[in-house]
Amino acid sequence: MNNSEIEFLKAQLATARSEIKNLRQQLSNLQHMHTKEHQNILKLLTDYRCEGCQEKQRQENGHNNEKENIAVDDDGADVCTFKPIGVIKTVFNEKRAVPRQASLASALLSRIDISSTTFNNPAHSLEGLENFSHLWIVYYFHRNPNHAKAKVAPPRLGGERVGVFSTRSPHRPCPIGLSLVQLDRIEDSKVFFLGTDMVDGTPVLDIKPYIPQYDVPVNIKEAEFLNSREAPDGEETNLQDKKPAGSSSNQPVPAVTVPNWVLNSSSLNVVFNTNAESQLQELQIEKNSIVDVLKADPRSVYLRTKYGSQIYTFRLGEHTVTCKFDDQNTTVTVLQIRDVVNFQEMTGECSSSAE
Repeated sequence: MNNSEIEFLKAQLATARSEIKNLRQQLSNLQHMHTKEHQNILKLLTDYRCEGCQEKQRQENGHNNEKENIAVDDDGADVCTFKPIGVIKTVFNEKRAVPRQASLASALLSRIDISSTTFNNPAHSLEGLENFSHLWIVYYFHRNPNHAKAKVAPPRLGGERVGVFSTRSPHRPCPIGLSLVQLDRIEDSKVFFLGTDMVDGTPVLDIKPYIPQYDVPVNIKEAEFLNSREAPDGEETNLQDKKPAGSSSNQPVPAVTVPNWVLNSSSLNVVFNTNAESQLQELQIEKNSIVDVLKADPRSVYLRTKYGSQIYTFRLGEHTVTCKFDDQNTTVTVLQIRDVVNFQEMTGECSSSAE
């Protein structure tokens, strides 16, 4: 055997080892996903209640919500409790792949259902809101327990930790979220909006209109509003003639600064293979709804650093999307889009067949 044959065999062996390593990483990733899915199924089975039990639980919760809003914990400190004004309905049934900012998923349409227990006529609470283009939504991270750690690791820092109050991490001591979204339309007691970074079923604490003259820390010279609206302090004023608080023509506009790690964001190139393209047409799914999720890389720091390029699956409404990341070429390829299997329907069909 000459040297060229030996070098060829060495190259083949190196390729085989690399492929085996990649397969091991994919198996580990699939095992992690399987464990999470198993935990979710166990939770669904544990939390399952019949309709009668659900109605009883709703009545008990309504009775508990009528109690005093401010209580005292064991340490003697004040504890605030709030009754949600409504609930958010989105395509994300689980936390996996939820966009980290609402602006990163501007093509996704979601809605807020205002609760009838908050107002006798919830539609009245939304009168006038249609005159605004954008909204602030204040909500509760109900899927995240209270996080008492002073430092967290934002995805853009690759594992480095910073103070929790210098980030927008959902893992906070008081798990309250704030998102700026674009108003699409209002129908009765339902508010439809574009821009989604919440999981389905998120409780809403408040809705506030976005007003550039108060919410943007720069001098806006030509802001157009429809007539006069109610100012935040309750006084009627003409917003066209009002300057931002603390601003003056003789004073310089204060500079707005953010850390470099916030600005250093990268966008992945999202491509669809032939199979995924045909499934998009067959299932009538808007392509941008998937692109918006993937281009910002929804993977956690743990998955991105430990497994690298990998197969990744997430749920989008009633569909499951499977893709593969190529970190070296900053590309993610969508491989498959399929309907979510409804285990309850399968169970019903099996029962019918057995009879």
